[in-house]
Amino acid sequence: MADVGDNKRPIIIKRKKVIAAGHHGGAWKVAYADFVTAMMAFFLLMWLLGATTEKQRKAIADYFNPTITINRNSGGGGSFFGGDSPFPEETLPHNGVGASNPLPEELKPSLGNNGVDQGEASKPAPSKTEASGAKAAEDKKLQEVQKILLGSGGESLLSDHTKRHIVSKISDEGLIVELFDIRGAPLFEYGTDTPTEVMQELVNSISRVFSLTTNQIAINGHLRTPPIVAREKQTWDISVDRSMRTRRMLEKSGTSQERIQRVTGFGSQKPTTVNPLDIRNNRVEVILLRSEKSLK
Repeated sequence: MADVGDNKRPIIIKRKKVIAAGHHGGAWKVAYADFVTAMMAFFLLMWLLGATTEKQRKAIADYFNPTITINRNSGGGGSFFGGDSPFPEETLPHNGVGASNPLPEELKPSLGNNGVDQGEASKPAPSKTEASGAKAAEDKKLQEVQKILLGSGGESLLSDHTKRHIVSKISDEGLIVELFDIRGAPLFEYGTDTPTEVMQELVNSISRVFSLTTNQIAINGHLRTPPIVAREKQTWDISVDRSMRTRRMLEKSGTSQERIQRVTGFGSQKPTTVNPLDIRNNRVEVILLRSEKSLK
C-alpha cells in the first residue's frame, strides 16, 4: 500500500487586491463637487441678473474686464510704447507720421483755426451778471408754478388723496413733477398703460397749472425692476406706453401739442430708491423745462 503522505496536494495561496471604493475609485466625488459648484455659480448669476440694476451690472462686468492700456498704433515691440521711444519729438518724424500728434485733426475749411464759426465768434457772450439774473427770474417763475400746484401759498388744486402721489423739485432742467405709485394705490393698472382715477386727477391738475406758462414740457416714464419670474413684458415697452398715455392725457386736458418737446421711457434703468424692486420706482416725471432748455 502506497504511503498516504506521497498523495498530498500542494497548497496554493491566492492573493486578491481589494479596492476600498470599488472599481470606480474616488473620481465620482470630484465630478459631483464640480457639478455642485457649477450649479451654485449658475443660481448666483441668475440672482444677480434679477436683483441688480443696469448700472450695477455694468460695474460688476467692468470689475472683471482687463484694464491694460492698448496702444492704438502698431509697433515693433511688445512694450507699452509699441516699440517707440517715449519721447515723441525724436521718433514720430521717423515713423511716417511726421508730427507730434499721431492722428492730427483736420480743420474745417469754413471755420477758423480754433474751430469756431467766425459769425458766432463775433457775437458777444452774455455776461455773468446777465446770466445769473435770467436764471434767478426763471427760478422765481418755476417756484410760483410749484406753489400753485402744491398749494404752498393757499388752497391746493390737489386733494389729500392725490397729493401723496406727487413730489416736485427745481433742477437745472426745470420744474420736475414726479408722480409715483404707492403700495395699494397704483397710478396705472398692473402691467398696462391704463390710468387710474388718481392719475387722471393728477394730470388734469398739472395741465391747468402748466397752462400759466409757455415753457415746453418733457415726459419721462420709469418702472421698478421686476422679479425674474414676472418678466412677461419688457419694462421698456411699458414705460414708453405710460409716457405716451400721459402725453395724450395732457393734450386732452388742454395742453398744446406743440409744447411737448420729448416723451421718453427709461424702463428700470434709473431707480429712485436703493431697492430697485421698490414700487416707488414706478413713476412718471412731467418736467416744465427752462426757457434755455426748450428747442427753438
